[in-house]
Amino acid sequence: RRVDGVSEKMLAQTLQTLERDGFVNRDAHPTIPPKVEYTLTPLGRGVADRLIALIEYVEGSMPAVQRSRDDYDVNAGTR
Repeated sequence: RRVDGVSEKMLAQTLQTLERDGFVNRDAHPTIPPKVEYTLTPLGRGVADRLIALIEYVEGSMPAVQRSRDDYDVNAGTR
């Protein structure tokens, strides 16, 4: 629901793959309407922690990236 542009079919396939690979646990509740909850496994939590660290590093580096882009664009005509 929180990610635009992802169909329910693709989400279901991706979650099934993540469950198969051991990154998430699936807990189906026999209620009406049906309810399914997903939680990260210890393996999934380890991956998520590393991804969060990478995302934070990249976001923190964006000023340097923008400076490099600006320098490149200014000097591109002199190459």
